[in-house]
Amino acid sequence: MNFLARPAAALGASLGAAVLAALLAAGPASAASWTVDTAHSKLGFTGSQSGAAFSGQFSRWDAAIDFDPANPTAGHATVTIDMASAKTGDVQKDQSLPEADWFSTKAFPKAVFEATSFKSVGPASGGGNQYQAVGTLTIRGIKKDVVLPFTLDVAGGKAHAVGKLDLVRTDYGVGQGAWSTGQMVALNVSVILDLTATTK
Repeated sequence: MNFLARPAAALGASLGAAVLAALLAAGPASAASWTVDTAHSKLGFTGSQSGAAFSGQFSRWDAAIDFDPANPTAGHATVTIDMASAKTGDVQKDQSLPEADWFSTKAFPKAVFEATSFKSVGPASGGGNQYQAVGTLTIRGIKKDVVLPFTLDVAGGKAHAVGKLDLVRTDYGVGQGAWSTGQMVALNVSVILDLTATTK
């Protein structure tokens, strides 16, 4: 079965959902609180199975973001992801994602990304500014420290953040048993972030 493909995607998706929300948090220009525009935001993920690349998205997640550009280290963001909402467009993969070997959504229905501070890195070559969201990501009850790099552009009360977080799915127990070797489904997954947020 192609259980591996879905799991890797799901892992990336959940990670991706948390990371994206944090990115938006780092960008606000004048307001402390920001609201993610989910209709114009994407939490995506990529991976590979048997050498073939696949991608997907996480459709249900919530974010609470507070950020003061004058004091980024005091910023905070919490992103909660519904793990059952990870979809790749492949029926077999999407059926496998919730299973015990992968996301085990019955036991662990939510993944959480919490950014406890933000760091300004400097101007981005393509415009906007580069930031890092420093915090933790919890999947399947396993919490790990993560640093999410992203580019943020703020204009007219609207923030646009784009970032990428590379992860090893087995660090979070995603892909149990034979799926943990990486022989069929690669261990490395990426979370692709493209978020839009507005001031409250």
